Amino acid sequence: MLLRLLRILWVITRYRLDTLLPFERLPWPLRTLFRLSPLRLVPIGERSRGERLRLALESLGPIFIKFGQVLSTRRDLLPEDVADELKRLQDQVPPFPGQQAREVVEAELGLSVTEAFARFDTEPLASASIAQVHGARLHGGEEVVVKIIRPGIERVMRQDMALLYRFARLLSLVPEARRLRPVEVVRDYETTLFDELDLHKEAANTSQLKRNFKDSPLLYVPAIHWELTRQRVMVQERIYGVPVADIDALEAQGTDLRKLAERGVEIFFTQVFRDNFFHADMHPGNIFVSRKHPHDPQYIAIDCGIVGSLTREDQDYLARNLLAFFHQDYYEVAALHIESGWVGEHTRANEFAAAIRTVCEPILEKPLKDISFGQVLLGLFQTARRFDMEVQPQLVLLQKTLLNIEGLGRQLYPELDLWQTAKPYLERWMQERAGVKGLWASLKRHAPELSHQLPELPTLAHQALAQAELEKRQRRRQGEALGGIQYQLERQGRRHRRLRLGLLLVALAMAWQPLVEWADGQPWPALVATAIGLLLLAWY
Repeated sequence: MLLRLLRILWVITRYRLDTLLPFERLPWPLRTLFRLSPLRLVPIGERSRGERLRLALESLGPIFIKFGQVLSTRRDLLPEDVADELKRLQDQVPPFPGQQAREVVEAELGLSVTEAFARFDTEPLASASIAQVHGARLHGGEEVVVKIIRPGIERVMRQDMALLYRFARLLSLVPEARRLRPVEVVRDYETTLFDELDLHKEAANTSQLKRNFKDSPLLYVPAIHWELTRQRVMVQERIYGVPVADIDALEAQGTDLRKLAERGVEIFFTQVFRDNFFHADMHPGNIFVSRKHPHDPQYIAIDCGIVGSLTREDQDYLARNLLAFFHQDYYEVAALHIESGWVGEHTRANEFAAAIRTVCEPILEKPLKDISFGQVLLGLFQTARRFDMEVQPQLVLLQKTLLNIEGLGRQLYPELDLWQTAKPYLERWMQERAGVKGLWASLKRHAPELSHQLPELPTLAHQALAQAELEKRQRRRQGEALGGIQYQLERQGRRHRRLRLGLLLVALAMAWQPLVEWADGQPWPALVATAIGLLLLAWY
């Protein structure tokens, strides 16, 4: 652990990542600390800042590379030169040797490479943070790709996750950061990240996504060859498409980029709301565009290692929140946040609504094409700090995916109106969910359960009525018992007061003569105080 931490610090020093910090925005103690830091003695070298950041992330391994992949899609948040360099992390991570790849394949399949494939390319087609892909041909003649997990990657990932947990626990000690629930977010990220190490899970996710978009003009998902798929090896149909980030190639083949960008938004909302199963790693390295029908473009999705889903309650709340934003109904947004438990029950809806309005109105007054959903999210997170709003771990993947989609869409078609594209879909989905069609779908979904329970309804109703009557009699008996106890306590209290009064009178009678003699020599305030004390004793 200590060695890994030292390595991270060494990489930061070697590539002078401190120069990427916006010093003018840092608090003065940190600015002073960095100015006096021995890091400033290390030469920056001739590499650009983007190249230094990319090389540092590559050196630190998969968790850091994943972070760089997410950043690479946000050209609206990053300088152009940094975004261009980080884009190379999507499929140009340094590969591991082809001989190692053959050894992993043979160990997993229990077959030699020549027995499993008619051809196996030693040079990889692409190399990513956790796995790399090799081209191959089956003995039946079909062209496939073979995905292979990097040897020894799990050990490095566990070290990095342990460091993230320590950092998250430190953050939890800061009251302002506690609402972000950093430990839960890291735990959720750990689950999704380690799921990528099991290619059986990725293959199952791919099959599910393919089934959801069967014969769809929006999205094509290549088929899995299950007989050659294991935990560290997956064999999949090979696709021939244009990388979605290669804008020049898309324009050269006459692709309708506006339609392509809008279809990306539609695919996202279809996955989230219709299927409740969404591809949560949609960076450009995992998305291609079919070469067929460029005027009616179709996406091709690979690498389904990270997927997400929501509960029906979270789906409803999310859709209603987004629609309320579209309609600028901030009170509804505030009420939904309180109702869903995303902010404390003590929060006043009108105050929360006013705070949200302050953030959103300056943004929504702009033309819709100039609105960034990422900017809205950041503004809302800053506002929510005042109201102790907690980060919802189950929504972190969704937020990350939505930001990826927006960044990708703006690369394809800078005029993309994410909100206007999504609004009709959400309105239609809510109508179907709450209308007759939604009711009928719910009845069909629960039909087997209802058919089993319907014959038992008279018995269940009788049992419920009998239980209600029993509880009513129990409450009556409990009330009578409590009344009896209260009466006894009152009687006992009266007896105690009479006993105290009697004892006090007897004591006064026995001590009358000495008291009279004592009173003759006392000032009147002392006598008044004594009288009040005796009255209080008698009253108590």
